Amino acid sequence: DSTRGLSAAEWLAAAEEQEIHEVIKNYGEERFSRQIARAIVSQRAEAPIDTTRKLAQLVAQNVRTRERGQDPATRTFQAVRIFINRELEEVKEVLPQVVGRLNEGGRLAVIAFHSLEDRIVKQFVKQHSQHAPLPKWAAVREADLPQPPLKAVGKALKPSESEVQANPRARSAVLRVAERSSGVFEG
Repeated sequence: DSTRGLSAAEWLAAAEEQEIHEVIKNYGEERFSRQIARAIVSQRAEAPIDTTRKLAQLVAQNVRTRERGQDPATRTFQAVRIFINRELEEVKEVLPQVVGRLNEGGRLAVIAFHSLEDRIVKQFVKQHSQHAPLPKWAAVREADLPQPPLKAVGKALKPSESEVQANPRARSAVLRVAERSSGVFEG
């Protein structure tokens, strides 16, 4: 939503070096986050980083190794986008809302495009597909436990090679599906 909050350029112009480092490291899973953050702060002292091209060139100069077929700035752009748009927080907020609206037998299908999103979805489905842990001394049969609200359907699906060739942006997509059971959902 470009009508609220800071733009990426505004954030890069004002953020502390440590904050930039943490965002790039945590949301971009970038090994060279500290060097990139240092370079951003150094560069913006001379001139603003007001275009994506300037940022991409700056990152390329500071990333020592590159993944084959991937622009060196990909992880940095991903990190800044996720942070500015609050993407992970949005995923965490929407999953319980969706499950709460599903009818019994309804399916939740989520396509994640990076490991951070996928991890959130995977953990959510796992948490709501299992019984709450009971103390070892509790004498309760599994059949007497309330049914969990979700049931994972199959394994995570990834695109085929031909699908990736037809749509290279699909290379990192992961589809996870869960079905709503009759169990009570407390989200």
